[in-house]
Amino acid sequence: MSQPQIVFLDRDTLPVPVHRPASPHQWIEYPASSVAQAAERLGGAAVAITNKVPITAEVLAAAPLLKLVAVAATGYNIIDLDACRARGVAVCNIRDYAIHGVAEHTLMLLLALARQLPAYRADVQDGAWQRAPGFCHFGAPMRDLAGLRLCLIGAGALGQATAHLARAFGMDVRFVERRGADTVRDGYLDFDSALASADVLSLHCPLTDDTRNLIDAAALARMKPGALLLNTARGGLVDEAALLAALQTGHLGGAGIDVLHEEPPRRGNPLLDVSLPNLIVTPHVAWASEQTMQRLAGQLTDNIDAFLKGEPRNLV
Repeated sequence: MSQPQIVFLDRDTLPVPVHRPASPHQWIEYPASSVAQAAERLGGAAVAITNKVPITAEVLAAAPLLKLVAVAATGYNIIDLDACRARGVAVCNIRDYAIHGVAEHTLMLLLALARQLPAYRADVQDGAWQRAPGFCHFGAPMRDLAGLRLCLIGAGALGQATAHLARAFGMDVRFVERRGADTVRDGYLDFDSALASADVLSLHCPLTDDTRNLIDAAALARMKPGALLLNTARGGLVDEAALLAALQTGHLGGAGIDVLHEEPPRRGNPLLDVSLPNLIVTPHVAWASEQTMQRLAGQLTDNIDAFLKGEPRNLV
């Protein structure tokens, strides 16, 4: 009996060693794959590994032996779940692997914005300190984190880890109820109250039809003047053109963004076409410390091994 074929469609998206499953198998990997290539390459696969290659109904139709899609990430919005279920294909994802890394990256963005790090670095490079009449250079106004209200949209592991770090800085941390919810859970703020009262709004929720463009022009307009917006979740949560407008008008105090609507942004992006001291964009690397990626790789292998042994885990 032939061994099940495991095909990793975009191996280069995980630049750390990936241990092979202990169960008997054939392993095939590609640096990257288009959707059309995925349909071709999964023709004999029992397991497909994908990080960012969409698994569409068309791809599934070309993969008659496929039994499992192992997503090498937490987000699985690139997977047509209805089509998978219709064909009896299981889908599993990675969970709670980037708790420390994403929370630390979020706090890094927050500290850099609150303490005006980009602006002061630019001032020093331009010689402003050298020309200062006194011992220091007073530039953009800075804020302490202590006493600021941080509102978190998403109370999962990443949101909770970020809340833990923020409380250590003395911040007033609140979680935000779902937009349009009929009731508000104890300890939560309703969506509109959070927008109006947050000094910092941080996104840690998945991208779904309900959360797409959650922070749009109307939401930004309701935010407290001078507030900071952080997004280390998914780019589609934020209307990027509206965000840029809010920064340029001065309504929003700053934004720290690790994700964009399209990644990589080969067709450009309005947030990349400007140079603003209160806008920090990092290239989707909050999860990408060596330790974090190695935890992901280990869990990916464990997920596949468990499925091949008839003990599926982390199913979505």
